[in-house]
Amino acid sequence: MKRTDANEAAPLVDRMLAHLLSFVPAKGRPGIDARTAIGDTRANAYKLLIGDAMGPPLDNCFDQACQAGVSWQQLEKVRSQIVQEKPVSLGAVLLQNAGIRLCLATEAHIIAGMAFVSRQQVDAIKAALFQPFMDSEEVAADDMDQMTFQSLITLHGAISNHLVQTALPLPRMLNYQFSKPLPSLVMAYKLYSDASRADELRDENKIVHPAFCPMLGEALSA
Repeated sequence: MKRTDANEAAPLVDRMLAHLLSFVPAKGRPGIDARTAIGDTRANAYKLLIGDAMGPPLDNCFDQACQAGVSWQQLEKVRSQIVQEKPVSLGAVLLQNAGIRLCLATEAHIIAGMAFVSRQQVDAIKAALFQPFMDSEEVAADDMDQMTFQSLITLHGAISNHLVQTALPLPRMLNYQFSKPLPSLVMAYKLYSDASRADELRDENKIVHPAFCPMLGEALSA
């Protein structure tokens, strides 16, 4: 990369990784490994850019963050921050696009290993990822980057198909209404014929006191 491009790209990398770092846990071996990888890449960003060697370390930062437990929602925040950058030089634009694509790829990897309890959760993720993928695919198409465009299309299709197949056997969330406040144990028994699901009901509706549950709420259809 040219020095003028690296002068703009290095701060962009630093901001990107600083935001990613803010979501990495400070404790535990995976968190330490992720912080080390991110710190090393930030410290050597300019040298890596000049040597056209930024790709593997940047990819490793996202991989380590994933292993440390960073969520797909947090990566979406990182992606949104990268999208707001306004680079001018070719090198900085390429780094911006690379960061966006790494976010999407890492999000897809995380989502592929998630467990869901309702179709609404799956539908929310599908809706959240639709426009980011479309925007990234459009950029690749405009740049006539056929390989990246095909990779994004394939990944988008694969994660969409995975979510559709995952959602099929899942129950839906339904609204309920009781005539008066009831304990979560009673509500669970009335809704599911199973009082042991009281905790599930409480967590889903963010109930403050399980002895006095709000009359309105949501429950799984099965």
